[in-house]
Amino acid sequence: MLILLVVLLVIWLIAAVVGFAFKGLLWLAIIGIILFIATVVIAFIRRAASRRS
Repeated sequence: MLILLVVLLVIWLIAAVVGFAFKGLLWLAIIGIILFIATVVIAFIRRAASRRS
């Protein structure tokens, strides 16, 4: 599960960098940042839930 999380985070970061690199793809950068933040939040929620069990 951790490997999947890291892969997703890397993909979102690459999408954000590509989006900022090309002016016409600013929307890609915004989506990449939103997905990166969402992935981190979901990971922390699942990690906290698994510690409680």
